[in-house]
Amino acid sequence: MHVLLRLALLALGLVSVPARAADELMLPVPTVTIYPGDTIKESMLRLQAYPTTYRARAAVIDAPLAIVGRSARRMLLPGEPVPVNAIDDPRLVSRGAPTQMIFEENGLVITAVGAPLQNGGLGETIRVRNTDTGRIILGTVMADGRIKIGGF
Repeated sequence: MHVLLRLALLALGLVSVPARAADELMLPVPTVTIYPGDTIKESMLRLQAYPTTYRARAAVIDAPLAIVGRSARRMLLPGEPVPVNAIDDPRLVSRGAPTQMIFEENGLVITAVGAPLQNGGLGETIRVRNTDTGRIILGTVMADGRIKIGGF
């Protein structure tokens, strides 16, 4: 049974928790090797039981919903708990990759091509070099991967 479906059924009381689970800690772990930059899917995870006395070397994620849809910052190995600092929000803009910049104000729309000077996720403010003028400006990463300039 998929991890998220099982959790939903547990929350609704439609599935019972095995008696031994009371003295165990259930942590999401990868079922396959997940490489840096990969987007984590539900099918890549399963719940694994650990004794309640288990102490990880670093803080680990204890809910599958906190991992699904995010990207790996470093390699995640099968069967190993996922450290909190090993995942990140997905990157919509990559440093140096040509990206469309857009300026909108009072019905005026101006677009240009820019080269981001840093990686960026949704809603992040990043520095972008206008490829036509060479000028560096600040912009906000939008959901479609474009960068909104001005009108903050």
